[in-house]
Amino acid sequence: MSCLPDSIIRSKLRELSGWEFESNAIRKTFTFNRYMDGISFVMKVAEKAETADHHPDIVIGWCRVEVSFTSHDKGGVTEKCLYMAKETNKIKR
Repeated sequence: MSCLPDSIIRSKLRELSGWEFESNAIRKTFTFNRYMDGISFVMKVAEKAETADHHPDIVIGWCRVEVSFTSHDKGGVTEKCLYMAKETNKIKR
């Protein structure tokens, strides 16, 4: 799976609420009412990432979690990154 052109990434992100493209990665910050809700979310994302074999970078803060996808071995965003962004949005619902 190869990296997608910037124009394709930006176009597909219009369908993914809240995701941004920057520095060869797509990222979104999710907010929560309670700290432990964010931790629970991280665990669900980690399980999905393990199943899909495509792991995000995750930054945990107070009632917020930033999730970032890139394909480290390819050097940019692939279809799998976009798939995982969509799946991550489903987890937050």
